[in-house]
Amino acid sequence: MSTPEERILAWVYLSRVVLGPCAPLAALIAAVGVIEAARAVRERDLPEALRGPTEARRHTDRVADDLAAIVRLGGRVITPDDPEWPAWRMLGLSRLIDAPDGSAPLVLWVRGAASLTACTERAVAVVGTRCASGYGAHATGELAGDLAARGWTVVSGAAYGIDAIAHRAALAAGGTTVAVLGCGLDRPYPLQHERLLAEIAETGLVVSEYPPGITAHRHHFLARNRLIAGLADAVLVTEAGVRSGARNTVKWGRRLGRPTLAVPGPITSALSVGCHRMIREGEAVLVTDVEEVISEAGPLRLDAVEVQDRRQSR
Repeated sequence: MSTPEERILAWVYLSRVVLGPCAPLAALIAAVGVIEAARAVRERDLPEALRGPTEARRHTDRVADDLAAIVRLGGRVITPDDPEWPAWRMLGLSRLIDAPDGSAPLVLWVRGAASLTACTERAVAVVGTRCASGYGAHATGELAGDLAARGWTVVSGAAYGIDAIAHRAALAAGGTTVAVLGCGLDRPYPLQHERLLAEIAETGLVVSEYPPGITAHRHHFLARNRLIAGLADAVLVTEAGVRSGARNTVKWGRRLGRPTLAVPGPITSALSVGCHRMIREGEAVLVTDVEEVISEAGPLRLDAVEVQDRRQSR
């Protein structure tokens, strides 16, 4: 019979081995348990699908260092064994069997005293362009601030532009905001937002699936987007150009059964082309005020995810 301490050590070890989503490892843990999965990875007693993803770091055991680093930061690690684990939020990710890059995280590294489950009980992801216009900044500030004032958590990625504006608007309204990073919590990205992240952690949370010391890489942000969508009841894009990464977050939101929403902008603005295209092609519902956002956000219903799963299994 394993102890809670042994299970934490196994979760943290595996988190560093794969560094991000790994559907075959998640399946192995579900089948044999986290202790046996960690042993199998160390000893290379694995199915072929797992040998490649685990080979490079299976000998790397920095569990003690990782746990010490997160404590020094004033944070903690949350595993699926913890009451704080947002199990029903992660359920949709665990069911995306056709998306190897979309599985639920093994653990979540968290900075801030708030409960992750409580913070994400009613939440909207607010995302958009890194080069926000005056119009986009105004729309984001109004909507994120109004959501926070009404008790909704604002979830975003702490990037330049819309993300940072959404976080700051929620803080200014005295509300709660959650920042999801694509790097270790001790490697704030962008570095210029180090103070913003500290302010978020005072009343909300800064979250990552990556252990301490991991720097940001492009593919981390694409993986990060699924968590932004997964931790929220809806995904709201307030301003986005034609190639905006916000569309990737919308994609994850739709796959997870979350309502996806977009704010229209001036027809002359290249920074709103992405929003207009998502609305026109049926990827997002047009919204213009907080009442419309809340009406669409719902409460989140898992039946939407279950219907999608049945379609995928046919």
